[in-house]
Amino acid sequence: MDENINTGKIGLIAGNGEFPLFFARFAREQGKKIIAVALREETTPLLEQEVDKLYWLHLGQLKKLIEIFKKEDIKTAVMAGQVKHFRLFDLLKLDSRAVSLLSKLKDKRADTILAGVAEELTKEGIQLIDSTTFLSSFLPKKGILTLTKPTKQQLKDISFGYKIAKSIAGLDIGQTVVVKDRAVLAVEAMEGTDETIKRGAKFGREDVVVVKVSKPRQDRRFDIPIIGEKTVYVLKEAKVGVLAFSAGSTLLLDREKVIRMANDEKICLIAVGEDVIEGKQA
Repeated sequence: MDENINTGKIGLIAGNGEFPLFFARFAREQGKKIIAVALREETTPLLEQEVDKLYWLHLGQLKKLIEIFKKEDIKTAVMAGQVKHFRLFDLLKLDSRAVSLLSKLKDKRADTILAGVAEELTKEGIQLIDSTTFLSSFLPKKGILTLTKPTKQQLKDISFGYKIAKSIAGLDIGQTVVVKDRAVLAVEAMEGTDETIKRGAKFGREDVVVVKVSKPRQDRRFDIPIIGEKTVYVLKEAKVGVLAFSAGSTLLLDREKVIRMANDEKICLIAVGEDVIEGKQA
C-alpha cells in the first residue's frame, strides 16, 4: 500500500472498462471509502454498486470535479479506466478551468493533458496516486500464463514487435502493434487497442501476434496497459495466436477467468521483459 495514503477516503476519477470497478472493490476491501466521479461519456453504471458515493460529470468539467472533491474533503485521488483520446477534443463541453488548462499545454497528447489535470488537482491539495495501488497482485511477472505456448516463429514476432511497440510508446503514439512473419500489420494510435487488433487481423487473417507494452516512462497515476475479459473476446474474434505484454507493468484483471478463456481458445498469453528484444526469453 502507498505510504502516502493517510486517509480513509479516496476520490476515484473513473473512465471506461473494468478497471474502475476492480480498483473500487479492492480499495474498499482495504477499508477505504470511495467517492467516485464518473464520466457520462465513458463510465459503466455498474460502478455505483462498488463505491460509497457516485457523482456523474461530463468529460471536461474540471472545475466541477475539483468542487466535488473539495466538498467531500478528498485529499487523495486515483484515475482508473481509459478515456478515449478523441473525446478530449470535444471542446463544447469544456468548462472555463479546462479551457484555461488546455490553452497552457505544450501539446495535446493524452499524457500531456492528464499530467495537466494532475497538476491542477495538486494546486488544490489533491494528490493523484498510482492507479495500481491495492492491485499489485494483478501485475503478472515474466512468463507464459497459458497452456498454449508460442512457437519459435511467434517468439521471433514477439521480439520484433516488442521493439517497435516500445518505440511508438515512447513517442506517445500508442502501445500496441500487430505483427506476423516480422511484418507490421497495424500500429495503435487514437482508436485504441481493440480496434488496432481488429485492423491488423484483416491483413494477417489468423494467428497474428499482438504485442502490448508499457511506455518507457509510464506514469501510473493515469496510464497503464490493461488486459481483461473483453480483450480475450477481441483476440478470439480476430483469431489472434499470441498476446505478449510487458511483465510487471500490465494489469491483468480477473486473472483466472481471463486465462481460462484464453486456454479454451488456444490463445497464448505471455508476459515479457526487455530481454525479449535480444531473443533471450524462452
